[in-house]
Amino acid sequence: MSSHVHLGHRARKRFGQNFLTDPYIIDSIVSAINPLPGENLVEIGPGLGALTEPVAREVDELKVLELDRDLVERLRQHPTLADKLKVFEGDALKFDFSVLASPEKPLRIFGNLPYNISTPLMFHLFSFSGAVKDMHFMLQKEVVNRLAAGPNCKAYGRLTVMAQYYCKVLPVLEVPPGSFTPAPKVDSAVVRLIPHKELPHPATSLKWLERVCREGFNQRRKTVRNCFKALLDSHTLESLGIDPSVRPESLTLAQFVKLANWMHANTQ
Repeated sequence: MSSHVHLGHRARKRFGQNFLTDPYIIDSIVSAINPLPGENLVEIGPGLGALTEPVAREVDELKVLELDRDLVERLRQHPTLADKLKVFEGDALKFDFSVLASPEKPLRIFGNLPYNISTPLMFHLFSFSGAVKDMHFMLQKEVVNRLAAGPNCKAYGRLTVMAQYYCKVLPVLEVPPGSFTPAPKVDSAVVRLIPHKELPHPATSLKWLERVCREGFNQRRKTVRNCFKALLDSHTLESLGIDPSVRPESLTLAQFVKLANWMHANTQ
């Protein structure tokens, strides 16, 4: 039996499928999630159920969102899981997660995410952060490094600022390639994202926050003064407490938000 065929399902490159098979790692992830009965748990991309099965054992209901039709059918007919699962067939990048939440039952989202969609999916999920209690994701280790980075390092970028705008970011554990079938060529890691109840640095315009991040990180070698010269001058930067001679990657989340809020207030 080739390693690509697991439980009679062939891993599909186009879905970026790498199935988690190491029982010790699976156990560690489930412990990190700590699913409890009565919680509103949602798994993105359950695949062959490596996390689905042990999580479902702990709870009375589990919602799952899967794009691959064959896997959706398998989940709906699963001998031990079918009565606990609510299976939604669809694309996580387009899915309206707010329909699964209620004020008294915020979402606890988790998944071993397809690496090819992880960044756009994070941005999509952040837009629902008000309805989310926490999220646990298996991602490429370098994506987890980017989510958790601080200023002045290479991993720090637009994804970092936007993730930390919405969430507290906590790396949980590292996962070697051998934990998957087929083994990916990269290291993986699990991250915990806890949306802030109150945003520490609220932006008056998300469009402007995204724009100053994009412009800053697209021109990392330039100084802040040169990056934003079309938008504001050095004197204004200094009045915002920002040194015009530093590079954008040394600005904190609070400084990016200050920039964005000034732009929103002072440009049409």
